[in-house]
Amino acid sequence: MTLMSERPVEQVAVPGDAATHLEPLVRAMLGHASPVRFELWDGSSFGSPGGGTIKVNSTMAVRRLLWAPGELGLARAFVAGDMDIDGDIFVVLDALAPHARRVGRGRITQALPAALLAARRLGIVGGAPKPPPEEHVRVVARRHSKRRDADAIAHHYDVGNDFYRIVLGEAMTYSCARFVTPSTSLAEAQAAKHELVCRKLGLHERPGMRLLDVGCGWGSMAMHAAEHHGARVVGVTISKEQVALARQRVAAAGLADRVEIRLQDYRDLGGETFDAISSIGMFEHVGASRTADYFEVLHRLLMPRGRLLNHAISHPGNSRLRTRTFIGRYVFPDGELLDVGRTALAMQRAGFELRDVEQLREHYGLTLRSWVANLEDRWSDAVALVGEGRARVWRLYMAASALSFEAGMIGVHQTLGVKPSADGRSGMPPTRAGWD
Repeated sequence: MTLMSERPVEQVAVPGDAATHLEPLVRAMLGHASPVRFELWDGSSFGSPGGGTIKVNSTMAVRRLLWAPGELGLARAFVAGDMDIDGDIFVVLDALAPHARRVGRGRITQALPAALLAARRLGIVGGAPKPPPEEHVRVVARRHSKRRDADAIAHHYDVGNDFYRIVLGEAMTYSCARFVTPSTSLAEAQAAKHELVCRKLGLHERPGMRLLDVGCGWGSMAMHAAEHHGARVVGVTISKEQVALARQRVAAAGLADRVEIRLQDYRDLGGETFDAISSIGMFEHVGASRTADYFEVLHRLLMPRGRLLNHAISHPGNSRLRTRTFIGRYVFPDGELLDVGRTALAMQRAGFELRDVEQLREHYGLTLRSWVANLEDRWSDAVALVGEGRARVWRLYMAASALSFEAGMIGVHQTLGVKPSADGRSGMPPTRAGWD
């Protein structure tokens, strides 16, 4: 699908065509030959059409790359409309991915002379580019303090519930789904994920159990547990827009007597206990420095034999989404992807007995592809709601993330732990048959 910017293509008079000057730079960055075709503002082009086409609409794209070499500069150019992807975004990004992964700091440094030479010949050297697209964010205060976490969450989640309805569809669930069959729809896959979590937590074994859903989003997991298993649920989130819509959805479903949605930080929970805790797609915001505290808080809130299901994106060796990366600057400020092994160790140190770990990364690739399709199908509506820049941020981030999951660069794990009773009893079923 082609989603082109409405900005006019810049016409600049240069000695020779722009492709003559830029092709050596691209070769220096990506290797001997470009895996995609580049079509430039003056009508010239180079590269192979087999991997799709990137349209460079303006010399400003080159200036942004000079000012922020690598991923961040390229992303800024795309978000600002200085570059477009013509065709299937997955095909283009997949073609570039093997080459882009080899573009480390050393190759960028080696390519800078070629970049400066190209810029000089194109007559675009001098001064900084236009300010970065306004969709970027800089959060202040101490990292992972309550104030800073609230600001980071607001940047990502408070962009408008109507926009999220477009992207997420009727399920209104912003986490990895579970596609049981090739024909499973996104809504069915999200329900299957919720049901899997409920069964791992044992909610089907005893109606009326008290569940805490940490980072409850728009209430979908809480509503599923209450409706299908009679659970009494407290959902907490620090997104004001999520709270407002989640409460509306709970009331409309007739579940207000069983589901309570709170605007509350998990660190402020205390003086109450729960039979089970779910945390789905929230752990990425906790941070390595607060992981021990996070699991200790949840352990204190659980009754003996209570279970915790932690569902989170993971990365071997941990990965902090730094401000010099596209996702760290534009998507998930302060986000951190922990190694599943370190997560498991932190759970055990907090007093949990580890009972099950399941990898779902292929399912997240399918989920993200569904979200991208939703966004592209209603592109004009999305742009009207949040602006073209933010819609571009989401399209790029979700497509790139899908490919990262599919390539095994990142994963998503469900980690199940139990708080044994004083006599060591866990109350766990003897096999996985209870939830498979």
